[in-house]
Amino acid sequence: MSGTLYITGTPIGNLEDITLRQLRILKEVDFIAAEDTRVTRKLLLHYEIRTELVSCHEHSRRQDVAAIADRIAAGENCAVVTDAGMPCISDPGAVLLQCCRERGVRVETVPGPSAVVTALSVSGADTRAFAFYGFLPVETAPRAAMLDALSREHKTCVLYEAPHKLKKTLSDLCKTLGGGRVLSLCRELTKLHEEVLRMTLDEALAYYAERTVQGEFVLVIDGAPEDEQQLTLEDAVSMARAAAAQGLSASAAARQAAKESGFPKSEIYRAFCGSG
Repeated sequence: MSGTLYITGTPIGNLEDITLRQLRILKEVDFIAAEDTRVTRKLLLHYEIRTELVSCHEHSRRQDVAAIADRIAAGENCAVVTDAGMPCISDPGAVLLQCCRERGVRVETVPGPSAVVTALSVSGADTRAFAFYGFLPVETAPRAAMLDALSREHKTCVLYEAPHKLKKTLSDLCKTLGGGRVLSLCRELTKLHEEVLRMTLDEALAYYAERTVQGEFVLVIDGAPEDEQQLTLEDAVSMARAAAAQGLSASAAARQAAKESGFPKSEIYRAFCGSG
């Protein structure tokens, strides 16, 4: 008979945010699959838990994850945890969950804190419906596609971001969504230096231009207004054409249209020049 995989939440910052059930499961299972064993070990030491730890992170080989699933299928119980919050959501634990499902392993959830819901609760944004996008991709094409989706999403949007990437992300959001879009920047949630700021993207860019960025962020971005008409590239080219008719060069006209439409100047310039 197979064991059980427990999808186990852990604190997102404050170590007191843990349930009695989570503590019991972490003590009783045969082993714990952790995103970063160093982070999880600190939690276990705090509560004097000495359960075996194994690594299960984004760089784990498929056969290593499969070996963990095989242990559970053979009868051992395992708790999978992430560094903070609920595992298997924008998290490498999802691969282990899939492997266990393929083997018919029993799965239980042991719910706990979630950075997404915690940020939404203090954001001041409309929380009746929201869309979670996780981390923005680093690669150019997938990143542009996600930014475009964000610009058209009417629901409140939630993103994760690391401190060293925040300024670039704010800049990209500003270019795509427009500087007037409002967001809440939730930093170091439940920790000593927790901070929640609500401002426009333009204001956020100016605020962090003069500051050192520290701490993990959850960005809660207001959705696009329901009555907002989405511009097309053809609309942007028409703007450039009108600007050129006023005496601007093709390059200057494309630049002005880019500011007004949110489309990249290079795309507008190519389409404008190609349209003759």
